[in-house]
Amino acid sequence: MPFLLALSRAIDALSAIVGKAISWLLLAAIVISALNAISRKVFSVSSNAWLESQWYLFSAVFLIAAGYTLLANEHVKVDLIYGKLPRKGQIIVDIFGTIFFLMPFCLVTVYLSWPVFLQKFASGEVSNNTGGLLQWPAWLLIPIGFGLLALQGVSELIKRIAILRGDIPDPVAEADAEAAAL
Repeated sequence: MPFLLALSRAIDALSAIVGKAISWLLLAAIVISALNAISRKVFSVSSNAWLESQWYLFSAVFLIAAGYTLLANEHVKVDLIYGKLPRKGQIIVDIFGTIFFLMPFCLVTVYLSWPVFLQKFASGEVSNNTGGLLQWPAWLLIPIGFGLLALQGVSELIKRIAILRGDIPDPVAEADAEAAAL
């Protein structure tokens, strides 16, 4: 288990670095959006490439930061039942969901999107919009994003199993205890 926990820490560190670095793309998207709006209103000049670059940047943030979102436990949960379960039950649901839903979805998405990326890369396909951008960079975001999400899923699975085994403390239980003490 020590090796797996070290692997989990390495994956967590990668997710944190990637998530924080990719967040700067939001600033780039905002700047491009503002400059595009100004040039369109003031100078009556615009380009589809500027609009598509905004889409690419937003897609990059959304896809590439998914693993970081899972690490930070900020992903969407429907917790009608989950929230009422004891902590051990929540951990078991997390393990089940990771194994039977998250991992298969990520792996199938990577498997299906990779050939599309390769085809678009090989053909040099460009957007149908006048002045549009190459399409392969946007398609590359899909297998990278879901690959990083799957990696973080492996880390979360390792941590949940370690918590159940008593190998590491449960950070959620510790945070709840600290909040109750206040």
